[in-house]
Amino acid sequence: MLTEVGSRQFSAVPVEQLYTQLKCAKDGLTTGEAAERLKRQDKLFRTESQFKKELKLLFRQFFNPLVLLLVVAVLLSAILGESSDAYIILFILLVTGLLGFWQEVNAGRAFDRLKKMIEMKHTVLRNGSTVEVATAGIVAGDVLKLAAGDIIPADCRVVESDELHVNESTLTGESYPVEKAPGEVDATLPLARKHNCLWQGTNVVSGTARALVVNTGSQTLFGQMAHSLTQTPETAFEKGIRRFGFFLLRITIILALVILIANLYFKKPLFDAVLFSLALAVGMAPELLPAIMTFAMSAGARRMMKKKVIVKKLSSIFNFGEMNVLCTDKTGTITEGNVKVKDIVDAYGIASNEIRLYAWLNAYLQNGFPNPLDKAIVSLNLSLNGYEKINEIPYDFIRKRLSVAVRNEQQRIFITKGAFTNVLEVCTSVRSKNGDTEPISADIRDEIEKRFIAYSEDGCRVLGLAVKQLENEKINRRDEQQMTFVGYILLEDPLKESAQASIEKLEKMHIGIKIITGDNRYAALHAAQKIGMKNPVVLIGEDLDKLSPEALVIKAKQTDVFSETEPHQKERIVKALQKSHFTVAYLGDGINDVAAINAADIGISTNNAVDVAKEAADFVFLEKDLAVLAEGVYEGRRSFANSMKYIFITTGATFGNMLSVACASLFLPFLPMLPKQILLTNLITDFPFLTIAADRVDEDQLTMPGQWNLNLIRNFMITYGLHSSLFDLATFYILYFHFRLSESPFQTGWFMESVITEILIIFIVRTRKFILKSKPGKLLVITSSIAVLMAVVLPLSPFADILGLSIAHTRQVIAIILLLLTYVITGEWLKRWFFKRSAQKG
Repeated sequence: MLTEVGSRQFSAVPVEQLYTQLKCAKDGLTTGEAAERLKRQDKLFRTESQFKKELKLLFRQFFNPLVLLLVVAVLLSAILGESSDAYIILFILLVTGLLGFWQEVNAGRAFDRLKKMIEMKHTVLRNGSTVEVATAGIVAGDVLKLAAGDIIPADCRVVESDELHVNESTLTGESYPVEKAPGEVDATLPLARKHNCLWQGTNVVSGTARALVVNTGSQTLFGQMAHSLTQTPETAFEKGIRRFGFFLLRITIILALVILIANLYFKKPLFDAVLFSLALAVGMAPELLPAIMTFAMSAGARRMMKKKVIVKKLSSIFNFGEMNVLCTDKTGTITEGNVKVKDIVDAYGIASNEIRLYAWLNAYLQNGFPNPLDKAIVSLNLSLNGYEKINEIPYDFIRKRLSVAVRNEQQRIFITKGAFTNVLEVCTSVRSKNGDTEPISADIRDEIEKRFIAYSEDGCRVLGLAVKQLENEKINRRDEQQMTFVGYILLEDPLKESAQASIEKLEKMHIGIKIITGDNRYAALHAAQKIGMKNPVVLIGEDLDKLSPEALVIKAKQTDVFSETEPHQKERIVKALQKSHFTVAYLGDGINDVAAINAADIGISTNNAVDVAKEAADFVFLEKDLAVLAEGVYEGRRSFANSMKYIFITTGATFGNMLSVACASLFLPFLPMLPKQILLTNLITDFPFLTIAADRVDEDQLTMPGQWNLNLIRNFMITYGLHSSLFDLATFYILYFHFRLSESPFQTGWFMESVITEILIIFIVRTRKFILKSKPGKLLVITSSIAVLMAVVLPLSPFADILGLSIAHTRQVIAIILLLLTYVITGEWLKRWFFKRSAQKG
């Protein structure tokens, strides 16, 4: 660490002095030195161990305010002599907490294993050779080799650079790339003017460099700002959960207070009344929701991994389930992504070996970011023929050109290739058929452009190629003018055989497809028609820029293909679709996709994408295929549906129980159920509830995007809560007024009815179909059967006296069975009526 000059003052220190202070060399550290520094670095930054993380998670299970209140009340009760009840309640709370902890820690470990698969790697000099090192393994004194697409892992000094441009928007807010070069800069200058420094968290847009690592971890500028910069916005599902939690908390507190006041009014014992109210409040709280959501997400992540999708942020799985618009590029998703050179021809469409060599030299000698187009051209395997490179001007997304200067014994040549329009605009002459040059007249330009359109309509990706003679060996961007247009590079990337079927599958899942590509309008239209889009509406980048934000919202909704787009336009398109209330996914793998991936509700990248694209994404596909995407959406919808099942079940059943208890408190001279019996009810039903996350989901629930709807949950809670309360009160009436039961026999009757109705509602609500027409998950059936068996067996077991359970006679059991049968029949009818009515309103 460079403590002598401070964390941001190293811009003014000569590079040679930095090497001395950091005790390193120009060819990097040795493996042993790096390992020793990494040990010291870990101690200095005090990275939290896995044990401490899991210990915090364990304590968090018991820091629910309601649980803490109950623990305090139980301890007071034990001090005052009610020790047996206190121990039983504490035991139940402990088992419930450990169950939640076990579920979350398993999910967390599985997620950590997935994250390691997409860990960022950086090219570092060690022992004088280049090696790949993970971000966490970078130390002060390392020498990095950087290229376009790399994320910068530490604060560094530029040692060497070649047209290096860096995006520093994460720190400065300025989206335009900043040029970086070696040198010394006054330490008092602002961050944006320190052209010789690189900052952690920024990324290379174009060019190459060698940089010396000065500060890492919390000592970097980004590390000091980490708290504010790492706050990620809530997903739609997370917002819904938070709002749902506050809503349920208000209901719980109000009902618990009403029940407490009623019990005190009727002169019930103070501690019994307090414990009873708190136990009900704990029962009403969906304490298993975090565990169930985590299990659903981690199980979904594991299933998605088998389908070649890595989940970087678990909560994004629910967003995947809500997705209804997919924005995708063309290359690699709709096409094979295996670009090949079809031909290289002159301005008149005639194949030429000389022009072929110029194209190969430009692609072979460039040192910028490797891309499939240059790889295809390099695969021609030509010979340098005595040419050597002088310098280059790397590709960027503004110029859309790449220029390389070469020389041989006779001449110096400046070769430019890139997007056809961008190359043609810097040309003033054209290579004629006899090898001479002639000015580009209006007629010749028209002929060149018509040939370009024809090639594009035939499905080719067309690049332009231009050259000129150089007078000296110094080059810069101003040399890209007054050039001679020499021909076209024709590339082909065949459509995937599966593309049309995949898009049809996505459309059946009610997901709209928007193709966003930098390709020209003719090639993009050709691809869209080939995959079955009927009369696709095309919007080009130039026309998009003329639209106001309000007009773009309308136009984006109507457009199928966005062509000739630039990076900032892709982001505008995503935001315009979001303003139309779409949940938008964006699939891309290049530097030009990063802004759109960040802006989308679901950012998707691929395993072979540039680092900055993978870092921005929520999901990383090991295969760039729309068929994989469809499988991922299914998993997202399945996770969403199963989490919603638990929310519906727990709110309907527990709200009904609390409501009926509030009513019963007005006329019963004793507590309808003891606090330990309420908590035991929760514990028994927790096991089946946990397995809901792995339950089967009906196919018809997977064909539509999942949507968070608090109004629907509230209405369901009231409807099913009243239904549940009605049967609770019927149970109370039969047990108290008909059978004349009180205290333990009464409480046992309600205990059995409560447990079994909560289990039955799982099977009613888990499907929108008739209960017998939807097959539940095997684990759900097993745990539910065990829970029902426990409710029946416990009153007859040796533990019955400790738990305050006893059965007066068999008529009591028969009456409860008849009530339960009626509950299932009416609950099934009510479910169908409720969801049918909700669908009509929606």
